[in-house]
Amino acid sequence: MSQPTPEARWAVEAARAADSKSAVDVVVLEVGPVLAVCEYFIIASASNPRLVKSIAEEIEYRVSDAGGGKPIRVEGLSDARWILMDYGDFVVHVFLDEARAYYDLERLWSDVPRLAWQDPDAPVDQPNAGNAATAGA
Repeated sequence: MSQPTPEARWAVEAARAADSKSAVDVVVLEVGPVLAVCEYFIIASASNPRLVKSIAEEIEYRVSDAGGGKPIRVEGLSDARWILMDYGDFVVHVFLDEARAYYDLERLWSDVPRLAWQDPDAPVDQPNAGNAATAGA
């Protein structure tokens, strides 16, 4: 088994951080092969703005604490409908449930593989091509 890339490690750490704060339907999309600006999208949502902010704060803390650094830019903190955290090699999207349904990023990126971040034994650098099967726990 090969070593996971740093980008994959931080993307998985971000997903696990979101999950630890009760984020809903956390997914990690491997967009690198089709999008030149980053390798991964992490998408998560919550039922209220306070929880959206709490999830974003936990992601920032856990990724940084694990050695992944701070985001280059954070957008959307003021209204917490869609917080976007740009780490360069990966981008985290934390949505309010209604905003996630409206923008439907998973549909837009339905052709890219998903990482099986929930499985602690799964190699994080090997994407799971079965999109629907890994949509969330």
